[in-house]
Amino acid sequence: MQLDHLFVQDYRNIVQADLEFSPKLNCFVGKNGMGKTNLLDAVYCLSFCHSSLSQSDQLTVRHDAECYQLQGVYSLPTADKTVIGCVSRPKGHKQMKRDGKDYQRFSDHIGYIPLVMVSPQDVELILGGSDERRRFMDIIISQYDREYLKLLISYNKAVQQRNALLKMEVEPDRELFLMWEQTMADTGTRIYEKRKVLTDRLVPYFREMYSLIGDAQEQVSLKYTSHAERGDLLSLLEEGRYKDRAVGYSLHGIHKDELEMDLDGYPIRREGSQGQNKSYLVALKLAQYRLLAESCGKRPILLLDDIFDRLDAVRVSRIISLVSDDSKFGQVFITDVDRNHIDGILEGTGQDYKVFTVQDGEVI
Repeated sequence: MQLDHLFVQDYRNIVQADLEFSPKLNCFVGKNGMGKTNLLDAVYCLSFCHSSLSQSDQLTVRHDAECYQLQGVYSLPTADKTVIGCVSRPKGHKQMKRDGKDYQRFSDHIGYIPLVMVSPQDVELILGGSDERRRFMDIIISQYDREYLKLLISYNKAVQQRNALLKMEVEPDRELFLMWEQTMADTGTRIYEKRKVLTDRLVPYFREMYSLIGDAQEQVSLKYTSHAERGDLLSLLEEGRYKDRAVGYSLHGIHKDELEMDLDGYPIRREGSQGQNKSYLVALKLAQYRLLAESCGKRPILLLDDIFDRLDAVRVSRIISLVSDDSKFGQVFITDVDRNHIDGILEGTGQDYKVFTVQDGEVI
């Protein structure tokens, strides 16, 4: 996929921007707080129907504006063009359109414009709770497997309904429990299987990417663990019902899955330096890119936000050289604070590139 043209109006601090991009490397430069990340976020929104920074559109519309408008013109692998538009009002209805036609369900759009974003918030994958790592897996699978998002929605609804029963003061009808537990077991088993396949496929790419940008002597690994590995999920839920009633929520199920992240055999959250953590996360996201490109049949757009922070010059050079490789990566968007710094790096790639200066929400 390739984003040829982007129109942004009243999105966060961006008053208006009308931009034509390079098919390979694009960089937004400017001091912190000027709006560089907001431009990447606008590109993200056109792929996922929401901001990467906030789930609330009220926080995304520029202050004193009535709505935000986004429009992207993309080149497809077939050489055809497609236009994706998004309009959202803080107290109104959000519209997502493809070639002028409204989407009835936003979930139908997920995966049409595959995208991978590397951002400072990714550190939560290492330091945050297991929900962050499950969300990481869900975002990947949802972009290439249309059934997955439906399974996830169905499973989450069943968990909510079962939890509501668990909180009731009077003893609920056993048949109601069985109904929601059966849904949890059926959809949960399918979700587990798809997450297991994802992890098995992702690990080889991850190790390859880390060896190229990190220390070749260091060994990285991912291990997916789930209650579904213990046997039949329905039996597990039924057996745990008494204890679940005592605490008021479901203690077992794939909503408790974990993706363990290790460096040299130890949890990276305890052992990793800031530089190692950053290298680990960048390698993980680049592995995600490679897997999506293979699974979707089209190269994702790659967003690298604040990629140079906490990385030495050698690792930065390796990353830029890697993503500049036409045989593996497509269009890339980067943010940086130093124009002279990024110009030197991009010139060294020998690839076509454009640099945009961002100041107080205006883009040159």
